[in-house]
Amino acid sequence: MILVTGATGNIGRELARELDTKDATFRVLVRDPARAAALPRRAERAVGDLGEPSTLTPAFDGVDKLFLLTQGIGTDYTAAAVAAAKTAGVSHIVHLSSTNVLGDPMPAMGRWHHEREEIIRNSGIPVTFLRPGGFMTNALDWVPTIHEGGYVLDPIGPGRYAPIDPADIAAVAALALTEDGHQGKEYILTGNEMFTVAEQVQIIAQAIGRDIEVRETATPAEAVRSRFPHGAPQALADAITEGFMIMRADTAGFRTDTLGQLLGRRPRTFADWCARNADAFRRPETA
Repeated sequence: MILVTGATGNIGRELARELDTKDATFRVLVRDPARAAALPRRAERAVGDLGEPSTLTPAFDGVDKLFLLTQGIGTDYTAAAVAAAKTAGVSHIVHLSSTNVLGDPMPAMGRWHHEREEIIRNSGIPVTFLRPGGFMTNALDWVPTIHEGGYVLDPIGPGRYAPIDPADIAAVAALALTEDGHQGKEYILTGNEMFTVAEQVQIIAQAIGRDIEVRETATPAEAVRSRFPHGAPQALADAITEGFMIMRADTAGFRTDTLGQLLGRRPRTFADWCARNADAFRRPETA
């Protein structure tokens, strides 16, 4: 039995579909069963919350493999999941980490992920670490300003990176969960195309048939709003500001071919992702 955490998020939804396609036996951990309505019917539902460890025992019962995705900046959820996994006798964890752990010096965002990795390592449970770069779905953070003003705030200017489709991350996770040979591995995952923010915005504009202005951010606070329009806790805001400074300085970009080696195909393109998600960027019709 495979247990999937974060099953209603961008990666978890795709992972559930992948596991369903592979006829795997799996269960999804959800706080609200209504949010799991669109997940495959054959997936077992377990109601629980990583923030409430007492709810996890039934969810982990009979589980031998765990996909672990924890959000936020802390380690409590990871610690709770690992404790439940040890009690249940889980034999393999596939953990979503980040390329930020590779930084030298390691940025704040990387330190949080590193601390989570260490909790899993210290548990003694065999693990596969997935370390993706920036997600294509991060572009959805631009939707409010595209709808309201037809523009995107750009915090990295000439910086380039290779965004990855969460569906590709899910495909690698499904592979690691259902095939042998992935325990003890660390997979650094990126897309195959290097972009500046302006280049990404141009592709979105083409997908929706509308011009979109790109405005470089003028202050750190404005840069944070480009990622979290409704604000972020100060520690997270500081980490985001630091991350954007690092990205701005990287005009060459970072890319791996790990995904292609694992899946035997090229990563999905940003243009394809935009075509699939174009409706999200189109301004809603007003009455």
